[in-house]
Amino acid sequence: MDKEKIKQILEKIRPQLQMDGGDVELVEINDDGTVKVRLMGHCAGCMHAQQTIKYGIERAIRQFVPEIKEVVAVP
Repeated sequence: MDKEKIKQILEKIRPQLQMDGGDVELVEINDDGTVKVRLMGHCAGCMHAQQTIKYGIERAIRQFVPEIKEVVAVP
């Protein structure tokens, strides 16, 4: 997996999260194609956090790194 490319993608979507008082941190990329991220700030406890991960972060990453299977949040 291309860790640098994933970091670049997160940097591009970070401003949108920060506008809502949140942020995202790359925690780990597993060999099975799972990307683990940590939502921070307002995003961490938001009731829409799962949607942000699946329809925002995962969609953005898979567009440029299609071998990614899924993005999951970790505490």
